[in-house]
Amino acid sequence: MLIALSPRVLAYFKLRGVVPIRFNRQRREVCLVPSDSDTPVIVPWEELQAWVVQAEGVTQYGVQRQFGFGFGGTDPKTGKGTSLELMSAGLPLAISTWEALRAYMEYEVNSLTEIQDPLELQKPGDPPWEGVHTFYNARDRMRRRRREGEVGWYYPFLWYCYHLLTLWTLPNHLTEWEVRKLKRSNRRATPEAAQRWSEPLPEAQWAKPSDELKRLSEKVRQKQKANPGRLPYEVFAEVYSEEDRVPQASDL
Repeated sequence: MLIALSPRVLAYFKLRGVVPIRFNRQRREVCLVPSDSDTPVIVPWEELQAWVVQAEGVTQYGVQRQFGFGFGGTDPKTGKGTSLELMSAGLPLAISTWEALRAYMEYEVNSLTEIQDPLELQKPGDPPWEGVHTFYNARDRMRRRRREGEVGWYYPFLWYCYHLLTLWTLPNHLTEWEVRKLKRSNRRATPEAAQRWSEPLPEAQWAKPSDELKRLSEKVRQKQKANPGRLPYEVFAEVYSEEDRVPQASDL
């Protein structure tokens, strides 16, 4: 039991020294605070670089694959750089994580609710985590589908069997407990410089995208419109192969 909980406990201790990364659409900049300094690294959005990595290894149990997503850059004023890397469950999820950030910064997405909840697991006013409310929303959806004839009698039976085997609402209660614990944890204070940087600007001072980004974005939109079924990263790769240049994160 202690061995199983040790990674989670270690993650809590690491979290205490982390300052959340901030994405500022008005300034078109990203603020990263290194773990060993209180001086924030402010990276222009169009100079930020992002990457996805994949590693494979062979063990006695077969081929194992690991995926990661990262981004970072250099502050043009100080010359100091930093980066962040995260583990990911799969390549599509890593790419989707970045696409959500990119869409937010380019005003294609304005809130989390616009890009989640394809299965009606979140209702208006619900918190964003998968707590107890998620379980009951899923049950309501299952009952509605059965009532409207979308699924047969076997679907509710299998639904109840699955959730009984997974300890009913216990996983959701554990999520609620973890969220409360994170809220009460002593997080590292956000540096004053990062707080000043986060203050809103008058609309007249909002940064504008560069002409090059506008041109490339329009080129991507035209290709997506011509073939809507293509994966986003395939379209971006084609555009950059035509441009013969290394893409920056803001363009991906």
